[in-house]
Amino acid sequence: MNTTAKPETPQLSFVLFLVLGAIGSLTPLAIDMYLPAMPTIARDLGVEAGAVQITLTAYTAGFALGQLLHGPLADSFGRRPVLLTGVFLFGIAAMVSATTTGIDALTYVRTAQGFAGAAAAVVIQAVVRDMFDREDFARTMSFITLVITLAPLVAPLIGGHLALWFGWRSIFWVLAIFAAVVIAAVLWKIPETLPVEKRQPLRFRTTIKNYVSLCMNPVAVGLVLSGAFSFAGMFAFLTAGSFVYIDIFGVSPDQFGYLFGLNIITMIIMTTINGRVVKKVGLHGMLRFGLTVQLIAGLGLFFSWIFDLGLWGIVPFVMLFIGTLSTIGSNSMALLLSAYPTMAGTASSLAGTLRFGTGSVVGAVVSFMPSDSVWPMTVTMSACAVLSAGFYWILGKKA
Repeated sequence: MNTTAKPETPQLSFVLFLVLGAIGSLTPLAIDMYLPAMPTIARDLGVEAGAVQITLTAYTAGFALGQLLHGPLADSFGRRPVLLTGVFLFGIAAMVSATTTGIDALTYVRTAQGFAGAAAAVVIQAVVRDMFDREDFARTMSFITLVITLAPLVAPLIGGHLALWFGWRSIFWVLAIFAAVVIAAVLWKIPETLPVEKRQPLRFRTTIKNYVSLCMNPVAVGLVLSGAFSFAGMFAFLTAGSFVYIDIFGVSPDQFGYLFGLNIITMIIMTTINGRVVKKVGLHGMLRFGLTVQLIAGLGLFFSWIFDLGLWGIVPFVMLFIGTLSTIGSNSMALLLSAYPTMAGTASSLAGTLRFGTGSVVGAVVSFMPSDSVWPMTVTMSACAVLSAGFYWILGKKA
């Protein structure tokens, strides 16, 4: 009789989806909740708007760097300790942010908060990889990605009302409270999923070797960059979309929210399809489907600009592009992590860092382009779709 200990894994359930989604929502909420309050923060702290915008870049930079460390830590010490510590420090940083009196202090604390918050983003994927097989991983991550994507939709609304009713500092207090709720939910619902016998000793040289091993594997590189450029296309839209819709096509700010909601509806549909079909057609089949739809959307955006098709020549293709993100992200990640089960945290770290890093670079490039034209957004999104599909078909399809 086999008596090898095996970690107890919870059954797929709506509550589990909510808990995992709440963990993954920490960073989207930390980024988007205080966007409406940025002008107020600038006035209150007596600085230019650009100085407040740097705090967002600081969070993103800390988040990208943090992922490189948290993955190896999770592979060495277990998932729960790293996750709980990261969320705890995230909450502490939120409380400190709520009490800062200068922009420099806020920038430093936001960097630390992003670094700590990266633990949740990295560990959640490793936890789901530990819990489920490849197809169930893709299905679960698809729905988690949906929850995470819904967070930026409601976060600005919540943050705007909090800033109006209670002041901008209340946003960070709410983030701290949410972090405490997440810690309680993890303690209640998420067991340790990495057995002691499967943990890897934390050695700096080994960690570097693991990263090099991943980067030297063409298939891993293809899967990582396929997901990264798909994600970067969304960053191009987030950077320029409001200017294109509102300033160029005359959409009012409240109507922009509805148009943004169409992207979420499309993602819900695509996520539902992925969850129902992935076990039948497999990870590669759904990944190819998502990449094909996104490539069509990217080419559609390019020709919409060439032939000057206006707002409604762009909106449907943006919907299709954004709608495929969870399908592409969850299936490419499932293929990657299934190839590296003993260092899923490290693989997740590398993928997350490159995903956010690529997105940040693409967003920065778009921000330096003319803001009074449609082409910076549409051409960049088209290029990202081509690169995403290209990296899969050339390298990643051999997974």
